Amino acid sequence: MLSTVTACSTSDEPKTVRVTVTQTVTAAPDEGAAPKKDGPLSFRDKTTVKSDDGTSSTAEVLAYTHTEKGPQAPGEELGGDSWATAEIRVCNTGSDRIGVSQDPWSVDYADGTSMETTGLSGGDMPKPEFPMDKSLGSAKCARGKVAFPVHADKRPVSIVYSPEGGEPVEWAVPKA
Repeated sequence: MLSTVTACSTSDEPKTVRVTVTQTVTAAPDEGAAPKKDGPLSFRDKTTVKSDDGTSSTAEVLAYTHTEKGPQAPGEELGGDSWATAEIRVCNTGSDRIGVSQDPWSVDYADGTSMETTGLSGGDMPKPEFPMDKSLGSAKCARGKVAFPVHADKRPVSIVYSPEGGEPVEWAVPKA
């Protein structure tokens, strides 16, 4: 914006001064988009997930509990001596139905190993459980805990969501 201002002086000629006014406008952030930063997201950071089939959703990790009571210890056959849980939420942001499950979730360790969910559900597993297989309509969400067999003395560094047809997303697990 350019304005012209006329100022008075002691002489008979008016002085002209040009003034430039700049207005700064900040765009509102997209609530569904992941924060722009390098590395894993932080808990409660929501990210948009777009799949190859054109569906879209948001995903977020709400909390992590390193040792959680389950029906019994998972045992070495499942890969751990304790249960850990991640409380997660996935919401359908598109118009087509989407399927959600515990299967795309895992925990990763600093040494490069990872633990996937066992697929165990029901009974005395930590509640509320994230669904094993559920169809979500438009604007619907699923929320609950996904249980992982872990070693009580070894804490993971991240929780990873690898949906079919989408890019993997990672959230950092805070140090104890």
